[in-house]
Amino acid sequence: MRAWIITIVLFISSVSFGQRSFLKDAVSKLDKALIEKDTATIKQLLHKNVTYGHSNGWVETKEDVIKDLASGKLVYHTINSDSITWKTEAGWASVRSKTRVEVSLNSNSMELNLHILEVWLKTNKGWQLIARQSTKL
Repeated sequence: MRAWIITIVLFISSVSFGQRSFLKDAVSKLDKALIEKDTATIKQLLHKNVTYGHSNGWVETKEDVIKDLASGKLVYHTINSDSITWKTEAGWASVRSKTRVEVSLNSNSMELNLHILEVWLKTNKGWQLIARQSTKL
């Protein structure tokens, strides 16, 4: 009986670790896609109902994020995250980070130090960002 319990616990742990690995990959892909203006990847990673909140109170939809990147209104130069905290549950996860972002908005360059909270959903398309909000440090 004890061996079965240990086996089940190890199996659940490995599944949880595997999901976290896929989630970390999705987070990295999104950062890279924002910098490279890779709209195909962004379309895949953003949920259709995403709310993408910025530290100045500006909130974008999926369509807004794609449009603003394509038009050059918003240009991400670098995104560097430290001290990332991951919390995964069945079907969703929260990711908190301290992030330094170099960005241009309407050709005005800025360097921002942010706290970012992202909420990701596990869908049939993989992990998708459903909500993001940042605040200035």
